[in-house]
Amino acid sequence: MTRALLWVAAFLAVGGLAGAYGLSQEPDWYVRMRYPLRFETIVRTHAANYDLDPALVAAVIYTESKFDPARRSPAGAVGLMQLLPTTAQGIADRTGGTQFSEADLVDPELNIRYGCWYLRHLRQRYRASSDGGRLALAAYNAGQGNVDAWVAETAAGGTTRIRFAETAAYVERVLHLRDLYREAYDLR
Repeated sequence: MTRALLWVAAFLAVGGLAGAYGLSQEPDWYVRMRYPLRFETIVRTHAANYDLDPALVAAVIYTESKFDPARRSPAGAVGLMQLLPTTAQGIADRTGGTQFSEADLVDPELNIRYGCWYLRHLRQRYRASSDGGRLALAAYNAGQGNVDAWVAETAAGGTTRIRFAETAAYVERVLHLRDLYREAYDLR
């Protein structure tokens, strides 16, 4: 019995060390296991269509929904990229979509296409700012109205401070995951 317990203890110790290594170093195999990449073809296609970094798109999807196309937020956002139905309706209207319904947002292809369109729109909106990429992600999370107010409060040439701690953490999380996805999945 003692020998069996020693084997179990040794197995658990090795597993614990491997897990600790994975958490501290984040090698590619660990990243792929912890942060899956689903719908890769759709992500790559729409990222290319909208001149976006596919690793950034994957990072937004993971942060928003962990690649669950049926995810719904308490605020009413739907799908992989957690789009509000009103935002998606506006995108549909601007891009020639017809007969849009909220149920369409659980379709990975449509949700990623609309989410990529929206990310590009936000990137273009804040491109004049030196921190435009961060502001685009902040607007994706906190809304354009909030980010516009923060930009208006910023001195010319200054860096806009993201006023919501949750949004600042969201931006940093997405950027960290973008780097992980880029490296582990060779998303470029």
